[in-house]
Amino acid sequence: MTDKKKNIKRSNIIQLILGIVILFLINIIAGFIFTRFDLTAEKRYSLAPATKAMLRGLKDEVLFKVYLEGDLPPGFRRLANETKEMLDEFRAYSDNVQYEFVDPSSNPNPQERNDGYKLLSERGLQPTVLSVNKKGQASQLIIFPGAMVSFRSHEVPVQLVMSQLGQNADKALNSSVQSLEYNLASAIEKLTETTRPQVAFIDGEGELSQLETQDAMDALSEFYTVERVTINKKINSLATRLIGKSSDMLVNKYRAIIIAKPTRPFDEKDKFLIDQFIMRGGKVLWLIDPVFASMDSLQKYSTTMGLVNDVNLEDMLFNYGVRLNTNLVMDKVALPIPVKTGQIGDQPQFDFFPWYFFPVLTPMIPHPIVNGLNAIKTEFISSIDTVAAEGVKKTVLLTTSPYSRTVNAPVFIDLDILRRPAEPSQYNKGPQPVALLLEGSFTSSFLFRIPPELSGNKDLQFLQKSRKPTKMIVVADGDIIKNQFHFSKGYPMPLGYDQYTRQTFGNRDFLLNAMNYLCDDSGLISVRSREVTLRMLDATKIERQRLFWQILNVVFPLVLILLFSFIKFRIRARKYSRPVISSTTNQETSA
Repeated sequence: MTDKKKNIKRSNIIQLILGIVILFLINIIAGFIFTRFDLTAEKRYSLAPATKAMLRGLKDEVLFKVYLEGDLPPGFRRLANETKEMLDEFRAYSDNVQYEFVDPSSNPNPQERNDGYKLLSERGLQPTVLSVNKKGQASQLIIFPGAMVSFRSHEVPVQLVMSQLGQNADKALNSSVQSLEYNLASAIEKLTETTRPQVAFIDGEGELSQLETQDAMDALSEFYTVERVTINKKINSLATRLIGKSSDMLVNKYRAIIIAKPTRPFDEKDKFLIDQFIMRGGKVLWLIDPVFASMDSLQKYSTTMGLVNDVNLEDMLFNYGVRLNTNLVMDKVALPIPVKTGQIGDQPQFDFFPWYFFPVLTPMIPHPIVNGLNAIKTEFISSIDTVAAEGVKKTVLLTTSPYSRTVNAPVFIDLDILRRPAEPSQYNKGPQPVALLLEGSFTSSFLFRIPPELSGNKDLQFLQKSRKPTKMIVVADGDIIKNQFHFSKGYPMPLGYDQYTRQTFGNRDFLLNAMNYLCDDSGLISVRSREVTLRMLDATKIERQRLFWQILNVVFPLVLILLFSFIKFRIRARKYSRPVISSTTNQETSA
């Protein structure tokens, strides 16, 4: 019996030592091999490869100051927790990521607290004012749901709340959580980028002016070096000659170009130079109005005409796989405009009516360019069709609502339609595609028709097909990136802001996402398409079944404990209540 106890003791000691050695070896191996396991259904804690590569390449400290601290409502507290978890994921891949959470309302001095609010607003963070009710008293709570990200001597603001017009709080929170990785990672990329890609707005054919695209240029300047260029039949306008030891070739000067609402026909040589820019791998954001119509005439005369806007680009776009239709889309989901309905004394009275020629587009597909974007306002937009183009993939990015119709140019436009109710039978043509992404290897539009003045020029280095796969985006509305001007002072307003309704639409973000997608070499923009499902509680069901769930959560655990205690008691009672038969009795029985 003693030997058996010794063997058991020896076996236990060996198992203990063996377990310690295994744990020690696992820790040594883990120090050389970094692995993380994400068991969530959406892989919500798995960073994209582009994000991991960027974090591993950090050479200096990046500090996140997150202003989501203090007495926050449950929704914002949840966002704060998600932000902390995401930053912890960042830190797992780089020791150079640091963060701290700050309560901007912690200062007890009202004047100093307000000065702090003002400073945060000046640095680019937008405040959110919430109405809260504590102990029967209503009050207002000012929070800044964002972060300031600093790297060396530079900093950028990051808005953490992503909301859409008409979206409830739960969906807004879900969109915000989905966008966390991209928003935080893009801030790091913006701060740490040493060389910025060059992009250019094309001038010379009546495009939107610098003032009309001022905020668009400011937005793009955060990521790119932005220029304006006039082609004017010059080879070196879009390309530069790269002279090497064994080669002499043309290369693009710009990563991408933007053609925004031209109003005059393009010269064939300029078209050729744009075509060859694409063949060399250049990207293009086409913002073309197939039909020209202006609100200026409507404001003066209450009527105008929508006429075909021939800018001599239709053949190029058709060759690349898209056709711009010479029509205008009318949509019941439209931007309201003020219309004079009467006058009281010297004061005119205005009411707002949806202007069917200004559709409001709500992005519906989970593509990185439009995923989670706010609604986008447009002006006199047209529909788009796709045509066959070998090797080109086509993706519809934006459509109008199902309550749409099209009217072919020339079209008579009269403000009087605002006074008549829209007939449902007329607005039943379904969603109309208005923005298209083209990706692949494009064939030159000048394959069999090089202009005579260019055919003998060997310096042009004509390419029949794109050297490598490239991308372009076509939108049938040039005004989508046009900013309004302040009524009285005349300075440019933020892109997407509408002075009449005082709403901010998603035009600015659409432009940035479009250019980021076209120019993105790291693949970081792909993070925007990921879906993260938050398992929200059904508030209506909770209210209706409140008593049941309270009883279930309070009484059921107690009943369960009592039941297990009773079962255990019965088992022990049965085990130890059996009669014990002594050895003496057994011997007597044997005798």
